[in-house]
Amino acid sequence: MTASPLWAPLAAASLLALGLAGCAGTNTGSNFGTSAEPPPAPASAPPPPNMNPSDFVGRWGYAAYQREGDKARTEAAARGQCNNAYTIGRGPTGGVMMHLADAKEQTELRLKQGSDGKIYLGPEGPAPESTDREVVTFDGRLLIMRWVDPDNSTRYGTSVYVRCGAPGTASAKRKTSTSSVPAQ
Repeated sequence: MTASPLWAPLAAASLLALGLAGCAGTNTGSNFGTSAEPPPAPASAPPPPNMNPSDFVGRWGYAAYQREGDKARTEAAARGQCNNAYTIGRGPTGGVMMHLADAKEQTELRLKQGSDGKIYLGPEGPAPESTDREVVTFDGRLLIMRWVDPDNSTRYGTSVYVRCGAPGTASAKRKTSTSSVPAQ
């Protein structure tokens, strides 16, 4: 019968103690104590200098196209949708209320300028993100947007919104001409 060395269990216990002491002594802020700070929220892209969210609020005729050659026809189709207009509302914190892709409820969206210089409409955060839409054209009466996400772009196409009842449209002229007729 051979005797086991006395130092082996002692060395194992010492290594275990050192290992545990090392773990207890290093607090990198991850899951230890209450001093860990939450990660910072993603910085939002700055708003574009020449656009105001309130300019988007109102009733809009809506249509979409896949091919650039269908743009003019789609604008006319959107104009015809004013009897079933899409409403863009004011958001509770200064944005606009619109639907995201595949969403039943409207979400508050922000106008933001991307690092590429383009204007986007999407949730709070940097631009462009996959849930954003690029604002291709906006003049107060016509709004054309394209989805950033390729899948959404393929499914929904390029969106065309035509303001309903905007000055210079047929419905606005009818309202103006009928309201100026004196009652008899």
